[in-house]
Amino acid sequence: MTQDAKFEDGREAPLNLGAMDDEDLKILSALAQDAVFPITEMTWQPKARRFAILLNRFRWEDLPAAERRGRTPERVQSVLVVEHVLGVASQGVDRNDNDVILSLLAISFEPGQDASGHVVLTLAGDGALRLSVEALELTLRDVTRPYAAPSRKAPHHPE
Repeated sequence: MTQDAKFEDGREAPLNLGAMDDEDLKILSALAQDAVFPITEMTWQPKARRFAILLNRFRWEDLPAAERRGRTPERVQSVLVVEHVLGVASQGVDRNDNDVILSLLAISFEPGQDASGHVVLTLAGDGALRLSVEALELTLRDVTRPYAAPSRKAPHHPE
């Protein structure tokens, strides 16, 4: 007899997810929501056509278990990589201020012709990064062990 997997069946394992369509991107965006990162942790490699950010990601997927067990919510360092990047633009981001800490609110895709378009990283404080891409391909991979969130609580977004 087979049954559908339940959320509780999941194990403590690092994320390693990819997004190649809008549905996948919605999941990846939800998991990356409220990630924070120093502006110095962004890099664009034009020859490799790759843009990457080392994020301090809030572990939304672990929050129900943490609350059930009375444990402090966690963050984990993750690498967000966008492939096939042809250009990078920013709005509301002072790229000359190396002390700036940015907060990622959402990742979305604005389709263009064929498979091309723009990946938009919406940041807190009305900032945004807009990546011109030949095709949609992102990965989000945890690269450290989780650690207690310094605030000791989950981010909150008033409605």
